[in-house]
Amino acid sequence: MLKNFWYAVEFSHAVQHRPRKVTCLGQDFVVWRRRDGQVACLSDLCVHRGGALSMGTLTDDRITCPYHGWEYEGDGACVKIPANPPGRGIPKKARVDAYPVVERYGMVWAFLGDLPEQERPPIPHIPEHDDPAFRAVYWETTVEANYERTMENVVDAAHTPFVHGTAFGNPDKPEIPDFEVTQKEWQAEADILLSPPLPKGLWGALARRRPRPEHVVVTNGWYLPNIVKLHVRLPFGDLILYDYNIPLSQERTLVKIVGYRNFFTGKWADGNAVKRIQKIFEQDRPVVESQRPELLPFDLAAELHIRSDALQVAYRRRRQQLIDQGWWVDGDDIVTGDVPRRQATVIASPARRDNPDLARAWVHKARGERDEPAGSAE
Repeated sequence: MLKNFWYAVEFSHAVQHRPRKVTCLGQDFVVWRRRDGQVACLSDLCVHRGGALSMGTLTDDRITCPYHGWEYEGDGACVKIPANPPGRGIPKKARVDAYPVVERYGMVWAFLGDLPEQERPPIPHIPEHDDPAFRAVYWETTVEANYERTMENVVDAAHTPFVHGTAFGNPDKPEIPDFEVTQKEWQAEADILLSPPLPKGLWGALARRRPRPEHVVVTNGWYLPNIVKLHVRLPFGDLILYDYNIPLSQERTLVKIVGYRNFFTGKWADGNAVKRIQKIFEQDRPVVESQRPELLPFDLAAELHIRSDALQVAYRRRRQQLIDQGWWVDGDDIVTGDVPRRQATVIASPARRDNPDLARAWVHKARGERDEPAGSAE
């Protein structure tokens, strides 16, 4: 799993003025919409006794822990401890990690890492979202597989004739003509020629009114850290899917899909579009969940690659460069408790870098580590 990226953690319409738990990179977070419309994101862990803030309530725009009523601002600072007598201050260590948030393209994005703003990779550009010619639908599901396996599945054009049969692929024409990969610093894509059959049902009726081409151009692409794009140029319009593969853990992935179409753009056709997206995805599910090894190998030579795997190979090479830069969730990001011996992911927030005096104020300790007592406020 890669840190130091913007992660789309939730659909914008799902975040309201109440606490909502989201999970990414193996860590739980709490998000809520403040009265000014802005979204806040904190680690879902009260620093006092580990209460889940997502189970709490909002006091104005502050989140209140359900255990002892500690109140936190959106920047992670505790501003009220009900058990304290009047006049007693609040310890400097009474704070939790807060993560930068941006809303864009119908998603809530949280920056999960501690890089300063000027060094952060960009959020991918999704032009269809603001194009009035397109209509969006939203769908999500949880997959019992690593997020990199679910990512690679979408950019893998060669599996379509076998996994999707006549629904999207063409078993009679499984060949993948050679294609060129266009790669930039944070993304890569390729135009691939496929020979799918005509769609059925409502879409098929529209397709039969158009000349049937020998090939359909499908653009497959990936955007770091976890987004894949599938752009199908149908005879009657464009279907563009963006899959946000959110790593709940190393073994589970929450896939959120936003599908854009510039045909049948009335609300009445949304259900049909979602049904088609779900059908294709559910054909992929058993294959992806059964892949071994469960995690993507670090060694590029550990799996055999051919020309049609060029997009996956480009991703794995770029991933290795970022691992070498220290962007892989490992080492200091994983802490181990005493009893029972369990591990947890804790992604450092930018505030730790921005304020050296607080850099270790709320670092979770591994077994055997010691620190000075917190003491009282000055």
